[in-house]
Amino acid sequence: MPVFEESLAESAQAVNELLERLLPLEDLPEARLLEAMRYATLAGGKRIRPSLVLAGAQLFNVAESCALRVGAAVELVHCYSLVHDDLPAMDDDELRRGRPTCHVAFDEATAILAGDALLTKAFEILADSETHSDPAVRSELVFELARASGAEGMAGGQMLDLVAERHTLDMPEVTRLQRLKTGMLIGFSCEAGAIMGKAPKPIRLALHAYAHDLGLAFQIADDLLDAEGDESEMGKKTRKDDAAGKATFVSLMGLERARAQARLLVDQAIQHLEIFGEKAEPLRHLARFTIERRA
Repeated sequence: MPVFEESLAESAQAVNELLERLLPLEDLPEARLLEAMRYATLAGGKRIRPSLVLAGAQLFNVAESCALRVGAAVELVHCYSLVHDDLPAMDDDELRRGRPTCHVAFDEATAILAGDALLTKAFEILADSETHSDPAVRSELVFELARASGAEGMAGGQMLDLVAERHTLDMPEVTRLQRLKTGMLIGFSCEAGAIMGKAPKPIRLALHAYAHDLGLAFQIADDLLDAEGDESEMGKKTRKDDAAGKATFVSLMGLERARAQARLLVDQAIQHLEIFGEKAEPLRHLARFTIERRA
């Protein structure tokens, strides 16, 4: 296994171990909710967003224990979004990461509550003094993650995704949809280390620019995988957007142009990291990985 992939696997394992501790099973009447939360969170996944948090935190010598907690919070928000996106009222998916989706494995009401609880657990983690000793830093982390998750971020992007079922989006509209639905949470993941490290604004802007290009490349890669990927390897149903007639980067640009655009965006993202020198090598590897992954 290449060194970077070993490092990514180690980061994922560290995040998984923390999530196990943060979501303990207890013998309570509401234990079914806890089981659903764990089911939705501990089912695998590459943990790319927490890895971005960890790599960004290394730039500013942030303690790994703090970065792991922020990474875990991001992953909880991501998992909440998957649970809700899979619901019959949204994307109506029955398979996620090779297993029945949360509402299929449990029931729709439990899945809704599990998503709600995962989202709020993320902010509980960020607000805890274990995450950072400075209350102002914790407050900024809460603010930025809330912005990335709500109407100005993922929730707004999901609304646009629903609009896309009735209205054919053009390229600027698809770009905005994906910037909100996917890019905002990736942006927070990239910049969280700078927040914890109290980095000056010019340095934050470099990471913001990196995150912007990375987020778009990530979504183009997702669209390519949906169009060309193997369902058994992906662990979920593919070609759903095409079947629903939704506009995507691939449908608007075609396969080859979309592939070339993803590579261009990754190259641009990497250029934004020059200010950090060799310390940013993990972020460079992560950028390349986004368009090379097979699931």
